[in-house]
Amino acid sequence: MVRIAVCDDSATELRAISSLADEYLSSRGVAGTVRSFDHPDALLCQSESEGFHIYLLDMVMPMLSGLELGRAIRRQSADAQIIFITTEPGFALDAYAVNPLHYLLKPVQRDALFSALELAVKKVRYGAETAVTFRTRDGLRTLSADEIVCCEYVRHSVVYTLAGGERAETATLRECFSEHIAPLLRDPRFVRPHAAFAVNMAYAERLDKAGFALRGGVFVPVSGKLYAAVRDAYINYRLGEGE
Repeated sequence: MVRIAVCDDSATELRAISSLADEYLSSRGVAGTVRSFDHPDALLCQSESEGFHIYLLDMVMPMLSGLELGRAIRRQSADAQIIFITTEPGFALDAYAVNPLHYLLKPVQRDALFSALELAVKKVRYGAETAVTFRTRDGLRTLSADEIVCCEYVRHSVVYTLAGGERAETATLRECFSEHIAPLLRDPRFVRPHAAFAVNMAYAERLDKAGFALRGGVFVPVSGKLYAAVRDAYINYRLGEGE
């Protein structure tokens, strides 16, 4: 499941770009979602829980420039696929400071956007296998995303519940929880339903307003304000399995 975020302060441009992104997914048979944002702050807030894979960003916005937004996204996700879209070609050199995948000029041409999205989707689908490496009391440990059922932030450390029932705990974190789980949230199987949890939806048996019921009798709560986004992510993940 590929998650795309579009941010533009122009309602007309936002609708047009989002529509083209939807058309791309549909025409290529790619399971995915497109979320539209007219303010950078709303996008950044949502990206912490939803973990978008591809960002289509306007460069010129009065509240926060696309370059500043791209830097904030890059701090959240080193692997995010960022595509800048603008009327100003002069910003191209500065934009490459955040390592974007592409830089497109408005008005956006359908073929140019489709070509950029094609490359972005390939990078999302065929990137390196997701894994997390962390300090423990005994040294270092690396976990594959495949074996992680969920993780919980507990007293400045993270406790991982693994598929075999084992629990693995980090040493005291030097970074915040959001930074620690950022590699997981770039994987389309993972979602953050609560400030203190991340869940691998491949292990979910059921989701309701109370939370996720996971294999092995594990339960993870869902924050009320995040429920709609988490529900949509879970439905889209299930619909996209096997893609």
